[in-house]
Amino acid sequence: MGLKTFTTNFQNIGKEKTFRSDVDFIDFQNNFLVEQHYSFNDLFEFQKDNKVDIENLDDDFFYSEIGNVSKDGEVEPVKLNFTEKKEEEENYYKKIKKGDIIQVEENDILLSKVRPNLKKYVFVDNENAKYFYTSAFVHLKPKKLNKILYYSLRTIFYDNLIAISRQGKGYPTLKDDDFLYLKFDKNIIDKFIIKQEQIVVQIEPIEQKIKELKATIRDPQIIINEVFAREFGFDLDKFEKLKKQKFFEVDFSTFGKQNDLRFSVKHSIYSKYLNKITKQHNFFLFEKILLEEPQYGSNKPAKDYTEGDIRYIRITDIDDIGNLKNDDIKTAEKIEEKYLLKDNDFLFARSGTVGRSFFYNSSIHDKAIFAGYFIKFVFNTNLVFPLFLLYYSKSFIFDIWKNSVVRTLGQPNINAEEYKTLPIPNIPLFKQQRIVDEIKAELDKQDEIKKQIEQERNKIDEIIEQVIKL
Repeated sequence: MGLKTFTTNFQNIGKEKTFRSDVDFIDFQNNFLVEQHYSFNDLFEFQKDNKVDIENLDDDFFYSEIGNVSKDGEVEPVKLNFTEKKEEEENYYKKIKKGDIIQVEENDILLSKVRPNLKKYVFVDNENAKYFYTSAFVHLKPKKLNKILYYSLRTIFYDNLIAISRQGKGYPTLKDDDFLYLKFDKNIIDKFIIKQEQIVVQIEPIEQKIKELKATIRDPQIIINEVFAREFGFDLDKFEKLKKQKFFEVDFSTFGKQNDLRFSVKHSIYSKYLNKITKQHNFFLFEKILLEEPQYGSNKPAKDYTEGDIRYIRITDIDDIGNLKNDDIKTAEKIEEKYLLKDNDFLFARSGTVGRSFFYNSSIHDKAIFAGYFIKFVFNTNLVFPLFLLYYSKSFIFDIWKNSVVRTLGQPNINAEEYKTLPIPNIPLFKQQRIVDEIKAELDKQDEIKKQIEQERNKIDEIIEQVIKL
């Protein structure tokens, strides 16, 4: 990458009111040569009256953090309910109680304040207007050209947006005051105004196709649960009712059988359901196939990753289905060889998003070490396929086991010794492979649909860029 340089004089520095010294910002201000332009205030206004009265959030509601938004602007919120809390969702509730929640209206635009270069921007349509969002988004209302301006911020005005972001030792960030320095070429905006109807006519059929494609996407959790429920003859409706149940009846003899001195009715109920499943089918404990003692991960701080570094895998790098995300790659301040991952090493999260899992495959993953909130397990892959264990760890059976053992003093936690007690289905490899193949085929279909959606979104970007060339 070449070094960007420019020449200025003390007179120009004296005119700088922001006290900002980041190169991209000053370069943008100095080299925006178009005399006629629209200011930020000409086109947008900040939405400040967007607070949520959480006392009225009695039923299910949907909430999105920046991490729930894809680089294409797709929102995959979490469903929450204050009266039906899950331990693994506790961090969401804590943030919301502190006021980290906003409401939006149709045609609003949300831009991520942190790392805007990832393009996690949301155009609020009729569907996602029903969701609540983190206040870590800049909340804008366009005064004109609503969705055209949104797509423009992702394309032709993207460099302008990044130029005003604050570049320091940490991530690029955006603050409200920074937007006041945005400039938009008047010639381009006027073209959009003249051709607005024509542009919208081209965009709407593509958006409709995207909507239809999104409607065919199935939740991976449902796909996995349906397969395991069929294989083990389990009624998923009963499981959903169990998760929502708040009041239980348990006799004192049940507590008396508890060896871990837990007096939690919830743990007792989940243990009861787990015993039913394990008695009806053949299971063995995870420790029976372990080839070495579990290992806790590195506690070294993370730092920015550059090409060629060894990756530092943290819990936030793993999605709900066990895939490794690539939108916030880090390395560690110190790489210790004992934490280097080898093929088929299996990771379980011990705290925070407890139970989150991942298995390492050098053919698709770069060299990596793992962080301290993970525990690494090495097991006999001649008895259990890694991908089978991964899918199993996303199933309702694993969820029942997790809720029967998790400790919730402070953050939810399951330690290495407790993971050893995880019941594993004792089924032959050919049956494991059949389950894996069926689930993988369905998940691959979902990935293909997402690729089609991305291709359609690219068509919209091309339409916007083509307008300014005419």
